[in-house]
Amino acid sequence: MKDKTILLVEDNPDDVKLTLRALKKSNIKNEVIVVGDGVEAVDYLFGTGKFAGRDTGILPQVVLLDLKMPKMDGLEVLHRIRADERTRVLPVVILTTSSEDKDKVDSYKLGANSYIRKPVDFNQFVAACSSWDFTGWY
Repeated sequence: MKDKTILLVEDNPDDVKLTLRALKKSNIKNEVIVVGDGVEAVDYLFGTGKFAGRDTGILPQVVLLDLKMPKMDGLEVLHRIRADERTRVLPVVILTTSSEDKDKVDSYKLGANSYIRKPVDFNQFVAACSSWDFTGWY
């Protein structure tokens, strides 16, 4: 599954653990690449910064993208993904605690494939992950 990775863009270590645990419990076996902010996400996707030299021809199956992050927020990351021909059709799921209607509207305007508000309850989160089917994506 090395070529079927998931890029998780999340700055909160507790949310990273929760997401990884939920994916595992949902039997999603894809390798998960975790980056801690928007700049690292863009560097990973485009092979720059600390990811210089990475084979950018191999894109993740999906990007799970938090909105509220340091350095570069998720909406800017989404904008950059959609602005580049290489990543324009890459599936992006907004996975955030934000309940602001503006964030949801802006995410869809920028081309998000889905917007999921992270539930506080772990079982609800696992149920949400279980409904994802990455097999036909990208």
